[in-house]
Amino acid sequence: MTPLKIVVLGGSGFIGRHLVSRLAADGHAVTLLSRNLGPHHDRLLPPGVTLREVDVYDPDVLRACFTGNDAVINLVGILNEKGDNGRGFRRAHVELTKLVIAAMQLAGVRRLLQMSSLNAGRGRSHYLKSRGEAEAAVKASGLDWTLFEPSVVFGDGDGLFCRFAGLLRIAPVIPLARAKAKFAPVYVGDVVEAMRRCLHLRGSRGEVYELYGPDVFTLAQIVRMTARQLGLRRLVLPLPDALGRMQALACDFVPGKPFSSDNFRSLMTDSVGGIDGLHRLGIPATRVADKLPAILGHVDERQARYQRFRAAR
Repeated sequence: MTPLKIVVLGGSGFIGRHLVSRLAADGHAVTLLSRNLGPHHDRLLPPGVTLREVDVYDPDVLRACFTGNDAVINLVGILNEKGDNGRGFRRAHVELTKLVIAAMQLAGVRRLLQMSSLNAGRGRSHYLKSRGEAEAAVKASGLDWTLFEPSVVFGDGDGLFCRFAGLLRIAPVIPLARAKAKFAPVYVGDVVEAMRRCLHLRGSRGEVYELYGPDVFTLAQIVRMTARQLGLRRLVLPLPDALGRMQALACDFVPGKPFSSDNFRSLMTDSVGGIDGLHRLGIPATRVADKLPAILGHVDERQARYQRFRAAR
């Protein structure tokens, strides 16, 4: 595998942390662009990774950062925005993607790997609409692009099982909007492997890969599965859509937006795939059951009974 010089945007997020480490282990020279560097950031980087604090919305800065590199990977994405008008999503997904494309064209870099989402361009949510607009810009760019459309991604430190785990530890009852919404969770290691292979696979240029796992779960099943793995007995209370919308609207005003009106609209469209991108790339899909104990920690039945006994005292 020929070492490449790669620029990554959005590499400090969940998928990015896993991807950057793997690319560095493969011997690639990785430059990670970030708008905000935390203290001691350099201690957390694997060898071969350079972190640059830049304004990624400055086209001249982007062009300078891209010049002399072999590929750009854009992982930038947000799940919520300030307000509920779509502007935050368009800025992060559409405007930045267009800036990346223009800077690559000026810098003479042709290879672009772009993270998107399953159902991009479908449904009523600002999130999915903006993902679809970004995809359209990539497809019209004339670059050697590859698009990745994952379902919800799971793994160590994820925003799915780990996020629900934190909530389940403190809440005996979980009122759940869109409890019947369906997902086909895909393992972060499989997503990373797909992107890694496509860097060198000429046949992946101009292709869109749906990335999803072998199992389909409802949102309620995911929450209950998390509780069982933690050894907790919790009541999952599915909400009718009218109450679910009210819950989402109320959460719009909660700091950090644990849930939002746009999240609710996204959940109206099941996150399940149609054409298996992992299979197309020769990657065996990882099952949730094979990784969940490592992600959340294994709790045997005796330990679970002891936890319930202590909670009841």
